[in-house]
Amino acid sequence: MRILGIDYGQARTGIAITDSLNITAQGLETIHSDGSDKVILKRLDEIFEKYEIDTIVVGMPYNMNGTKSQRVEITEKFIHKLKCKYNKVKIETIDERLTTVAAHKTMNFLDVNKNKKRNIVDTISAVYILETYINKMENTLQNKNK
Repeated sequence: MRILGIDYGQARTGIAITDSLNITAQGLETIHSDGSDKVILKRLDEIFEKYEIDTIVVGMPYNMNGTKSQRVEITEKFIHKLKCKYNKVKIETIDERLTTVAAHKTMNFLDVNKNKKRNIVDTISAVYILETYINKMENTLQNKNK
């Protein structure tokens, strides 16, 4: 079973997925939805047909001071749609503050063409969201075994 990471946005949504052992996260794609959650959900259906996914992790766009932004409310509505549609899948959230900043730093380090950045920044952010979740789960497991 795999874990799917989502960097939800109204125009673009980044998607990442773990390997079958849930050790690493890879960018899968950026879904261009132009404000339509139906486009995202349709593509997720296709991804679910191809991969066995038991957990979805969605990044929550909190303000830097930890308060809820208007984007959090929009993201929570999207999560509600996920819970209704994929009711047998565990759905988690993870604080996504600074993932986009980290994604831009990575792309700058790799000298990615600025025209390509817009199309992959959300996918890279989804990878960071998923990696954060994997690390959190690993730390929780290690603390249990102490």
